[in-house]
Amino acid sequence: MLMPKRTKYRKQQRGRRRGMATRGASIEFGTYALQTEAPAWVTNRQIEAARVAIMRHIKRTGKLWIRIFPDKPVTVKPAETRMGKGKGAPEFWVAVVKPGRILFELEGVDHEEARQAMRLASAKLPMKTKFMRRVATGKVTG
Repeated sequence: MLMPKRTKYRKQQRGRRRGMATRGASIEFGTYALQTEAPAWVTNRQIEAARVAIMRHIKRTGKLWIRIFPDKPVTVKPAETRMGKGKGAPEFWVAVVKPGRILFELEGVDHEEARQAMRLASAKLPMKTKFMRRVATGKVTG
């Protein structure tokens, strides 16, 4: 499971997910990519489930890059607890994702194989995604 080894602070505030992604919004490593079309929190379990789905489909041929990392702790208070008494304990980790962010990149497999693998991965994720392909000129198409 992905999570930071250590952090400066145990707990974080929730924050806001406004605007488009400016960083991590272009294909840098592979030939094919999965791009988000909506903002979301992606948990470490969802990232791992998507990774497993891709690797099982491509049968460990090719190379996969995971372009997001869950570095935000999410706290949860115990069930049936009264209000007050402070903030809950960190329960799981999420990656904050804005529209346009590249989640996964893939290389070394043919187009249809990559499209199918990314479709299986997108089923494990909590937001709408788009399959992308890098063209030889460096431009990106949908």
